[in-house]
Amino acid sequence: MNPPAELVGPRYGDASLADIMPSVLSCLRVDGPDPLGLAVGALADVRVVVVLLLDGFGAELLPVAAPYAPTLTALASSPAARTLTAGFPSTTPTSLTTLGTGAAPGSHGVLGFFLNIPGTEQVLNHIRWQDEPDPRRWQPLATQFDRARASGVDAHVVGKAEFEGTGLTTAAFRGGRYVGADDTEALADRVGDLIRTASAPTVVYAYHPDVDKAGHLFGVDTPPWRAAVADADRLVEILLDRLPPGGALVVTADHGQLNVPDEHRFDLDTDPALRDGVAVVAGESRVRYLHTVPGARDHVLAAWRAVLGEAAWVVSRDEAVATGWFGPVAEEHLQRIGDVVAACRGDYVVLASKADPPAVTKMVAFHGSATAAEMHIPLLIARS
Repeated sequence: MNPPAELVGPRYGDASLADIMPSVLSCLRVDGPDPLGLAVGALADVRVVVVLLLDGFGAELLPVAAPYAPTLTALASSPAARTLTAGFPSTTPTSLTTLGTGAAPGSHGVLGFFLNIPGTEQVLNHIRWQDEPDPRRWQPLATQFDRARASGVDAHVVGKAEFEGTGLTTAAFRGGRYVGADDTEALADRVGDLIRTASAPTVVYAYHPDVDKAGHLFGVDTPPWRAAVADADRLVEILLDRLPPGGALVVTADHGQLNVPDEHRFDLDTDPALRDGVAVVAGESRVRYLHTVPGARDHVLAAWRAVLGEAAWVVSRDEAVATGWFGPVAEEHLQRIGDVVAACRGDYVVLASKADPPAVTKMVAFHGSATAAEMHIPLLIARS
């Protein structure tokens, strides 16, 4: 069964989030592929690269953000600017691990925000993950920061202090030296210090969460969202001013967002037809993973298709994997995907009011599925 035409497949190995760090490291003379062609183009002969990820700032939001983001808008009009795709699902833990490893989700195994730990009824929240399961076993691949350090490139990760040492940070960014920065000013200062004092080829990854947070809480193109966009734009302006000779700034995102109206919200925990035959609910509101009781998969497929209709593309695990959206899926990761996968279309969500954290039901903007609004991400590049 082919996915609906309006859903966007990831472009792994060609123009995806997974391709950014391998290409950046290639520019810093680390042996390996340069899938984006940056070493012979926009980043030729650099010695210091800052990769700034603006959480939730998808490429489709650039026109909406333009009145509040003059610096980002100018970068987007540069010949070096490109549109890439996130991986699937288009959610932060999956995307950060995709960026950090340079690999598709099927290879690194962080295949969603909430994942069932196979053989148990436990659901892992990757944002609140500490040391169980072991991050180095749950995500077994070496990271791009491991590659950098092995080749003599100084590698740093700058983000909120609370994220240091978490399971997700270990899974996605191990090998990079972590530097805590709890607000935009501190982020700019820590990154500025690292690139100003760099004496060897250096890559600095920095994470700014506020656009995504404002979208979830208040919605895209609301006053708080516009303020978060303006703050991100100021950060980019400051970093551009602080680039040393031979330095470059790469700005990207992990996914986009879209507002979801109340009338387009299903709740699987209040609809017996959606709950029947489902043992464990994982994934998230825009892409649900349903682990079914033995023998119930086909019943769940039929029930979800009947209830959701055109609101979601509902398929079996095998059909979802066959799309290539996850990339090749390692055998040990297959069971992390539900027996049934429901990828929302348009601006619909499937809430789980009893299973998910209470804050999820109050969100205004969402992401996770494969629409252009969620999947298209910017690649913006500036040189010193």
